[in-house]
Amino acid sequence: MQMSNRISGFQCSPIRRLVPYSRDAVEKGIHVVHLNIGQPDIKTPKEALEAIHSYDKDIIEYGISEGEVSLRRGLVRYYAKYGIKVSQDDIMITTGGSEAIQFVFMTLCDPFDEFIIPEPYYTNVATFANIAMVTLRPVTSSSDDNFALPSIQEFEKRINKKTMGIMLCSPNNPTGHVYTQEELRGLLELCRKYDIFLVVDEVYREFCYDGKSFTSILSFPEYQDRVICIDSFSKRFSMCGARVGAIVTHNRDVLESALKLAQARLCPPAVEQVAAAAALNAPDEYVEDVREEYEHRRNVMISRMQRIPGVRCSLPKGAFYFVVDLPVDDAEKFAIFMLRDFSYEGCTTMIAPAEGFYVTPGLGKQQARIAYVLNEKELLMGAECLERGLKVYRREVMGIRD
Repeated sequence: MQMSNRISGFQCSPIRRLVPYSRDAVEKGIHVVHLNIGQPDIKTPKEALEAIHSYDKDIIEYGISEGEVSLRRGLVRYYAKYGIKVSQDDIMITTGGSEAIQFVFMTLCDPFDEFIIPEPYYTNVATFANIAMVTLRPVTSSSDDNFALPSIQEFEKRINKKTMGIMLCSPNNPTGHVYTQEELRGLLELCRKYDIFLVVDEVYREFCYDGKSFTSILSFPEYQDRVICIDSFSKRFSMCGARVGAIVTHNRDVLESALKLAQARLCPPAVEQVAAAAALNAPDEYVEDVREEYEHRRNVMISRMQRIPGVRCSLPKGAFYFVVDLPVDDAEKFAIFMLRDFSYEGCTTMIAPAEGFYVTPGLGKQQARIAYVLNEKELLMGAECLERGLKVYRREVMGIRD
């Protein structure tokens, strides 16, 4: 039977679509080092787990559509630590940051309206845009300059009557770039000029390295009517499966409109919100220790990858990903080869081909996203397998004798 034209236009996630090959490898007894997905091996705060274990209600009831008051109040205190003033009425809890992005598209855009986005970008945004029938207009950043933000002029060239906003992720998934105060202000001025929104996914806010400070889009009060922040508990507290996120904005029209969608899906997960509220009570040292660990893992992984012949990668300034240029004809073919046809000492490596992180056809074909969320031993084994696999692939598949 024929499926809808709508679903036929969706792409499978480049992060997850090779999972069947990974499962086959595991069934053959091969240990797969997962560098493809941002699933940390860091332990969730004990405060969150204890809140789940001590959950004592007899009925898991429907909750408030915009999220439990205790959690929103906890987020108000959390943002205050960063000098950001918001009230509980500026916050809507969502089922993960993913739902927050989808709500924003559905709230701001009519079918065939447009959003401008730097590429490479978080690949699942494409699916959320497709659901809302929103067209993404890319502005391409390059590994040649460490994926810095393209010029404001490049953004302005793409603005037309259908443009409703610009979307960023900072620190960036997949590149690790952290947008500066000057870059954000330049985009905000552009948004004011054309009366459009600036939406920023700040899920990786805490993870900035080399002493680099983070600038939140919420720290510009003079632009607050056109600013929307996307947030999530997934990475900050290693709670990816809890699916608790948030929309944060001072624009009441946005939140009141998004509430119609929130009411239609009834409420965010009840027990997970209890865990999220408790996670906010974890000591500050928890997040700082996690940040230091990721910075160490970044340094280990970048140093090791830079020793692989033909591989090129830039130093990410934040988050826990980087985009790597590989000496292959097709990164997806190579990723499948690694899972289906290669192993070293009983191990192989899974990567996320980067072509699906671009809007522009043909870009990213020889690139992959690497997530450095595993312990040092796993990361080094993953890189070792990658180096040895590249030699075999180039010789046996590409016919190149290095």
